[in-house]
Amino acid sequence: MNTQAKLMSNWRWWLCSLLFVATTVNYLDRQVLSLTYENFIKPEFGWTDANYGTITSFFSIFYAICCLFAGKFVDWMGTKKGYLIAIGVWSVGACLHAACGWGTELITGANLKALEVGSNAALAVATTSVYLFLLCRGVLALGEAGNFPAAIKVTAEYFPKKDRAFATSIFNAGASVGALAAPLCIPALANKWGWEMAFIIIGALGFVWMFFWAFMYDKPEKSKHVNAAELEYIHQDDAAEAAEKAAETETSAGEPKISLWKCFSFKQTWAFIVGKFFTDGVWWFFLFWAPSYFSNQFNAPVTKPLGQALIFTLYAIVTVVSIFGGYLPKVFVDKKGMNPYNGRMLAMLIFAFFPICALLAQPLGMHFNSPWWPAVLIGLAAAGHQAWSANLFSTIGDMFPKAAIATVTGIGAFAGGVGSMIIQKVAGNLFTYAENAGSAFTFLGFEGKPAGYFIMFCFCGIAYLVAWGIMKSLVPKYSPIEQ
Repeated sequence: MNTQAKLMSNWRWWLCSLLFVATTVNYLDRQVLSLTYENFIKPEFGWTDANYGTITSFFSIFYAICCLFAGKFVDWMGTKKGYLIAIGVWSVGACLHAACGWGTELITGANLKALEVGSNAALAVATTSVYLFLLCRGVLALGEAGNFPAAIKVTAEYFPKKDRAFATSIFNAGASVGALAAPLCIPALANKWGWEMAFIIIGALGFVWMFFWAFMYDKPEKSKHVNAAELEYIHQDDAAEAAEKAAETETSAGEPKISLWKCFSFKQTWAFIVGKFFTDGVWWFFLFWAPSYFSNQFNAPVTKPLGQALIFTLYAIVTVVSIFGGYLPKVFVDKKGMNPYNGRMLAMLIFAFFPICALLAQPLGMHFNSPWWPAVLIGLAAAGHQAWSANLFSTIGDMFPKAAIATVTGIGAFAGGVGSMIIQKVAGNLFTYAENAGSAFTFLGFEGKPAGYFIMFCFCGIAYLVAWGIMKSLVPKYSPIEQ
């Protein structure tokens, strides 16, 4: 066994690294708007938080709709081509944001630098620019919807079940690394060359990734970089390998073994839907609103070193803790002898308690008048999400045949997008209302906008425990889908 381990190639980890980079670029592209909104885009176009909430909620729901079919698209097109098309589309969409200012001036005939606040021209600019950003976010969402279905499919192709949560946690950490790198580079780019160039430069990174993917990926059985020992390791728990190969061949021909609508008849699918619906919006809430929160509540915009340090610290915590989250089920399986699903559910229960930290973020931050308390506590809550998410994704590989993995992933992503759409829209309207109402709006000792933030943090804190309870009631024990 030791000799085999020495001779085994490790190409699967190189591909996992590519998945990590793709996810990092994915979240960099997604973060450009939130990091340029408060200090660059909002004053230029005269937006309110409700406008911003509309844009982020639209991105969430359109992303959700696209995710519903993205998995089927990847299954049909194949992992290699499907991933190339997805990242190509979202990179184009990211770069298109840079033209929104020019398009607004062209359509309205207004000079953005000479607008009078409250004028008809200012209203026209705000309205027009929102619609143009909605269009660009739609293109971005269309492409980004393919990232996780394709990445999860690659993980199922290249890793045995006991390693999938760990591999998923590694590439899924790209989300937090992207969010970690974003405050260090995006405000700097916007300050130096304008917010438009920030979209263009970050968006162009996806085209670089496409070059490497085109030459490095192939199915394990066909890859010249995978030797017999690694291939045997990959398929170590694949008792029905011949049947699954037939399913993959059938899928690649456009005739999937399990139809999209058939997937909805399984409790396992609904457990995944619940897990995504209740929790994805929490992560996106922190992703989209954290920069604005620190700017509004503590006068720490991302254009200042303090604001950048706060966001960096938040996602540094997420990055470190979330990787361990994918390793924990492996410990339960290898050391405790648990089956992968039970080990994953136990790990998810542990990480469902992490977001409770968000309940303390607002009280401690305001009591000590320090943004560092919220930065650390939100970081722990978001880390809990990423660790939860890595294990949640891997439950699909535990329960479903490979031919249906991307499809079920897309269904879950749709549910997560719907949940996020609701949270983003509620947050935007809530913050605008609370700010206008001032001291007339109260919640548990907080007034005005701080009260609005605390309401959102309360939901974020309990969402995971609620989701876990429902999931466990739907699928109380390991129950793989039989074909």
